[in-house]
Formats: sequence, structure tokens, C-alpha cells
Amino acid sequence: MLDMLSRGELGAGDLARPFRISRPAVSQHLKVLKRAGLVRVRREGREQIYSLSPQPLREIYDWLGRYQAFWSGKLEALGAFLREEEDEQ
Repeated sequence: MLDMLSRGELGAGDLARPFRISRPAVSQHLKVLKRAGLVRVRREGREQIYSLSPQPLREIYDWLGRYQAFWSGKLEALGAFLREEEDEQ
């Protein structure tokens, strides 16, 4: 749903359409996303229109970025170890 909303606003029905789950299940998912601050909702007549609120995703991305150097170093070390093992055989 977040990927769909990254392209623009959508109504609840449009968000539900590609999924093989009930409308109430879609509604529950949207409530969770709203509570997490990942989507905003506004009314347009009887329909609820959802849009992406990317700030919480940016905060997660920034937090994970602190570990990128750590994991890159570990993966490089693993690659060097595996090359050494291969050379010894």
C-alpha cells in the first residue's frame, strides 16, 4: 500500500482492489499505517483519500544508515576470508 501511495493519493477502494483480502482487513491495515504516521487521510465526500506521509520512513532510513558502514565492513571481511579459503584449496 505504501508503494501504491508513493505515486499519489488513492481512495480506500483503490488501495483495496489489488489485494485478495476483505475490505475490513484493508481498513485495519490502513488504521495501523495511520497510527504509525505513515499515511494521512482526508475525506472527500463519502470517500476517504489516503496519501503517503514519508517522514517516519526517512527517520528509519537515517537510523539504519548508521549501521551501513558496519555491515559493509563485515561483508568485505567475509569476502576476503572466502577468497583466502578458496586460494588455500
